[in-house]
Amino acid sequence: MQGNYFEPELECASREVLHYIQSKKLVKMVERCYKHVPTYKKRFDEMGLLPGDIRSIDDIRKLPFTYKTDLRDTYPFGMFAVPKEELVRVHASSGTTGKQTVVGYTKGDIDVWARCAARCITAAGGTKSDYIHISYGYGLFTGGMGIHYGAEKLGATAIPVSTGNTKRQIMIMQDFGSDILCCTPSYAMYIGETMRDMGVDPKSLKLRAGIFGAEPWTENMRKEIERLLSIKAYDIYGLSEIAGPGVASECVMQHGMHINEDMFYPEVIDPETGKPLPDGEYGELVFTCIGKEALPLLRYRTKDICCLNHTACECGRTFVRMEKPRGRTDDMLIIRGINVFPSQIESVLLSLGMAPNYQLVIDRVNNLDTLEVQVEINEDMFSDTVRDLEDMSRKISNALQSTLNVVAKVRLLEPKSIPRTDGKAKRVIDNRKV
Repeated sequence: MQGNYFEPELECASREVLHYIQSKKLVKMVERCYKHVPTYKKRFDEMGLLPGDIRSIDDIRKLPFTYKTDLRDTYPFGMFAVPKEELVRVHASSGTTGKQTVVGYTKGDIDVWARCAARCITAAGGTKSDYIHISYGYGLFTGGMGIHYGAEKLGATAIPVSTGNTKRQIMIMQDFGSDILCCTPSYAMYIGETMRDMGVDPKSLKLRAGIFGAEPWTENMRKEIERLLSIKAYDIYGLSEIAGPGVASECVMQHGMHINEDMFYPEVIDPETGKPLPDGEYGELVFTCIGKEALPLLRYRTKDICCLNHTACECGRTFVRMEKPRGRTDDMLIIRGINVFPSQIESVLLSLGMAPNYQLVIDRVNNLDTLEVQVEINEDMFSDTVRDLEDMSRKISNALQSTLNVVAKVRLLEPKSIPRTDGKAKRVIDNRKV
């Protein structure tokens, strides 16, 4: 099968050509980092490493890792490799756990970002004749602007709706004839629910596809979104430190996300030892920004847990694929010694036909951790019969224990009890940290 490509000469390049491109870019980038970023020069000198020691992409494991703390310790511009006069854009993370993570872009970086995002839209079947409905947030958050640049680079029409006012968003989809929806998966769910409440048949819209990211979501949630909106739902991956949306995305085959590895070189490592892991083995995802100028990070540890797949894809792209991240090394929950990710709990709930609207409340009682899973019941499943509700709670609790070995109290809620958001859904409330 052949797919749509934005830059086929790169997206479908041989592995030998990609190796040459990656090697050439890495050598240039290492020289830039050593010359202009004091943190890297110090680290290289401490290791006895010189830029000339890096001759090809095969030498990448000689390089030191970079951590989010490096960006925060040098806040705001200490990791930049260009003078401030060369910056044309600055974005930043939310900074919920400390100082904001600041990301700078040169004119060249913006072009790279736009090209990568355009590839992602094209991979999902987008064309220059499409109307791209962008419901990611704009501002310091990278989501909205990244997709916006990609749509314009492709030649498509960007509709910069941003977040909020869901009924108005649906009206715009109807009136403007939006073809592709871009937002968080949890907001896509909310749009679908609102359409149902408004009596809007999604099949009456032109909408045919959605590109969703910025938060973890499961295959079961994909199926639910596709059912609610009558579209094909595609995953997109990005993080502010690397570029924003456009680092990787799914093609129409929906068998993993193709990484734009001519710009972002990926590795998967054991998070404990730092040693590389083979294809198919889950570990921490690491990126080196071989295509960036302002913030060319070396071996940046994302804390996302996933695996890589170098086998050929039916779409014709040769870029390596990454599986949907299972979770993060820093959002893994430890409940009485059991490691579990929220996405695993979500999979269990959805496998039982429950609504994908839930929260996990963790507490500590008498020095023991407790987990309460609060989950909404679908409207067609709701029953005020006490026995039925108890049976449903017991079924969920048993499934969590048998599947994940997690003991949890299950609390069933009426539909729409959990607050909706047009951004990332808040899934975990950990009262142990209070």
